[in-house]
Order: sequence, then C-alpha cells, then structure tokens
Amino acid sequence: MTILEAVKERRSIRKFLKKEIPENIIDSLKEALIWAPSAGNLQSRKFFFIYDQKTKEKIVKAALNQDFIAKAPLAIVACADSQIRLHYRERGVFLYSIQDAAASIMGMMLVAHEAGLGSAWVGAFDEDAVSSSLDLPDNLRPIAIAPVGYPAAIPTAPSRVSKEYAISEI
Repeated sequence: MTILEAVKERRSIRKFLKKEIPENIIDSLKEALIWAPSAGNLQSRKFFFIYDQKTKEKIVKAALNQDFIAKAPLAIVACADSQIRLHYRERGVFLYSIQDAAASIMGMMLVAHEAGLGSAWVGAFDEDAVSSSLDLPDNLRPIAIAPVGYPAAIPTAPSRVSKEYAISEI
C-alpha cells in the first residue's frame, strides 16, 4: 500500500479482538514513534506502552469511561516533555512538544494500519488523572491516548470536506 492509501484507509477502531500483538510489530510501532520529526530534533516526547489491565482501567476512568481503551491489548499514552523549555522557552512547551508527540502518534497509527492493526486517537481525558495513574513527573504532559489492537469491526469512512473548502491557494 502507498502512504496515501494508508492515510485514506485508516479508521478509528473502537472494537478489538482479544489477540496479542507480536513483538516484531510492537517494535515497528516503537520505531515509528521515535523516528517522527521533532522541533530542533530535541525529541521532546515520551510514550508509555500499557499492557497491564488494571492500569488500562485507570486510564479508562480518566478518559471519561471510554472503555474500548481497556479492551485493546495495548494502550499508548503520548506525552509532551516540557524540558524543551530550556531550548525553545514557552513556545516549545505549548506548541513544539505537542506537535512532536502528535507527529509521532500519527506515524505510529499508519504503521499500525500497515500491519493490520487498528487504533484510535483519544483526546478526551482528564490530564491530571492520567498523570496520576502513570505517576508521571511534572515535565510530562499526556496529550493523547491511542489504544492499539486487531480490529473486530472497521467502520466506513466518514465524509470529508472538499479540498476547495479545506485548502486556500495563495
């Protein structure tokens, strides 16, 4: 598949099979996360791979009871690292580190899709509760949760706005 095909075919998956993800695929997901671009190549992001069911249940509570997170064999929590402040000041904290983690998660989702896995981007959660559940240090801010696993159901593609509406050429 081409990258554009992967972008167009990937769906947000919220129903997962009870099937473990092979270690070589887990390693590919990790590679996708660390090879994403980052501001100044400072790589101001950190990821937590959560397999433990009790920890996933805590994340579900923090994520407004979105229980599909705990039904995936893997939940990844992406964090922005505010230590980028030392190089890029406040703009690094409030923009660059978030962009770094977001680029990583998107790349990981495409690699997951290529491997036959499904994922979803979860942004609705209580940051403090996720931080507490993972005992995060103050410099790490959770910005996304991505459950990953083999899809039990694949939804149809949602409609998109037209290119003409979304893009202005100047």
